[in-house]
Amino acid sequence: MGYQDIYQSWQNDPEGFWMAQAEAIDWVEKPTKALSSENAPLYEWFADAKVNTCWNAVDRHVEAGRGDQTAIIYDSPVTHTKREISYFELRNRVASLAGALRAKGVEKGDRVIIYMPMIPEALEAMLACARIGAIHSVVFGGFAANELAVRIDDATPKAIIAASCGIEPGRVVHYKPLLDGAIDLAKHKPEFCVILQREQEVAHLEEGRDYNWHGFQYGVEPAECVPVEGNHPAYILYTSGTTGQPKGVMRPTAGHLVALNWTMKNIYNVQPGEVFWAASDVGWVVGHSYICYGPLITGNTTIVFEGKPIGTPDAGTFWRIIDEHKVKSFFTAPTAFRAVRREDPTGEFIKKYDLSGLRAVYLAGERADPATIEWAQEKLNVPVIDHWWQTETGWAIAANPLGIEQLPVKLGSPSVAMPGYDVQILDEAGHPVGPNTLGAIAIKLPLPPGTLPNLWNAEERFKKSYLNTFPGYYETGDAGMKDEDGYLYIMARTDDVINVAGHRLSTGGMEEVLASHPDVAECAVIGVADELKGQLPLGFLCLNSGSGREHADVVKECVKLVRDKIGPVAAFKLAVVVDRLPKTRSGKILRGTMVKIADGEEFKMPATIDDPAILDEIRVALKTLGYPAA
Repeated sequence: MGYQDIYQSWQNDPEGFWMAQAEAIDWVEKPTKALSSENAPLYEWFADAKVNTCWNAVDRHVEAGRGDQTAIIYDSPVTHTKREISYFELRNRVASLAGALRAKGVEKGDRVIIYMPMIPEALEAMLACARIGAIHSVVFGGFAANELAVRIDDATPKAIIAASCGIEPGRVVHYKPLLDGAIDLAKHKPEFCVILQREQEVAHLEEGRDYNWHGFQYGVEPAECVPVEGNHPAYILYTSGTTGQPKGVMRPTAGHLVALNWTMKNIYNVQPGEVFWAASDVGWVVGHSYICYGPLITGNTTIVFEGKPIGTPDAGTFWRIIDEHKVKSFFTAPTAFRAVRREDPTGEFIKKYDLSGLRAVYLAGERADPATIEWAQEKLNVPVIDHWWQTETGWAIAANPLGIEQLPVKLGSPSVAMPGYDVQILDEAGHPVGPNTLGAIAIKLPLPPGTLPNLWNAEERFKKSYLNTFPGYYETGDAGMKDEDGYLYIMARTDDVINVAGHRLSTGGMEEVLASHPDVAECAVIGVADELKGQLPLGFLCLNSGSGREHADVVKECVKLVRDKIGPVAAFKLAVVVDRLPKTRSGKILRGTMVKIADGEEFKMPATIDDPAILDEIRVALKTLGYPAA
């Protein structure tokens, strides 16, 4: 069956389709029905089932005789460490940690915050919570104390599991003082903390509250898997909210298992036993879905990578790992590839490694510009697949499903909607628009299994954020269009569609043009306030290393390029060359913050910013363009 047949079979019988996919999961009690819609527009999937995530991700592979297979490969260029953990060893480690948590009173439904770097123990902590039905909330390691405190107060955890430190290239990030500071700031106090002492830094433990990871587990009875209801939250993952108060996205257990299991074969095209690598972090949704749960549920080997795409030690790190560990399917963010391309535009490092086992590369996290995809396709000689999803959905809304069939690639498009997603482009009044017309991207309710059913303790906010704008739809917050073949184009966040003299223009479309310039490694376009036209586009350009071109020449060529490709209507006249762009740690460009600086508005320092000093560089660049408010 091809993609069209499978999508059609879902459309013809959505519940039957998902009940069939549910057969691949080990249930304690099978679901009697797929969808519960009595609380519409709040929906639940497989609500009456009983199941355990950890059993499906770990124990069942051991029981099936595959305990010797490697479950986790830990590759840490920053600590010069490599090790492998088999499914058998993983089960024992997870059962021991879960038993220790249970012995200290953590029960089904209790929350546990996990604050750890990219080490196998982070996955073990997640799985240990899942084993006993506790709800974990992973907070990106090294997040500021204030941000961690906000999450402690919202999730009210019984316990926090943390590491003494994280390792960044050239520095140690002290986690424990941040954790202590967060607990001081928070109104809610956890009953206890478990600290993994890393050899790079041994942290001070508070008597009576903090326990050493190993001592904590000494002599405890390992825990068995506790069955939970299908609609029981597997985890809460906070995503930044526009109000500054983060939104706690909830992930329901049963739908999560069914959806992720379906994606590993159908989208990522991997079989049990093969090596799958998502180069992300457990603090983000990609880390939850495709470092921890997805690969393990389907019996793959997953890689936990503690390093960066460049500088640990060079722009060949990705290729070394793919060669050394025989990676079949590789998932990363476009920003990582842009960093590698900027350091190694001709792909010299790629030639040093044997990448013949690699079948495909997947990009997600922000728009994948055609120039980056073309570079990767040419240098790697495998399909480079852009796909689109959100923290809220937990898995791909639109993708090119290589495990079903490889559809033609259209540059700039994450391809087509996956089964479960009826994606529509709506105008401001909520009416569907025709092909190739820019509008708000919305998904007809109900959303498929594994997507968020609600926000943690914030139902009204859930409805206001996602459901109220277009009744009967989930509002994605992204703007874009569909072509005649149903291919989706994600052009910008709705906030990044700018209005130039009455014309609604996508900043993403302009970025695509700028990125096609041979000297431009990376770029961002924002809309700045203009008295005459309402808004004007402004481009920031980062050049390839060793470009050597005069900045003024590159800017001139880029302005002409936009005029030629998009037309004078874009009114694109302003661009400036900068060394780097302000980003979140997951690689998203902080366009909103840049707009506020340009317009001279107050703004709150984004919690997830990678390096606040970059904002000063942006201010300086804006002043050279005559933005005194910056």
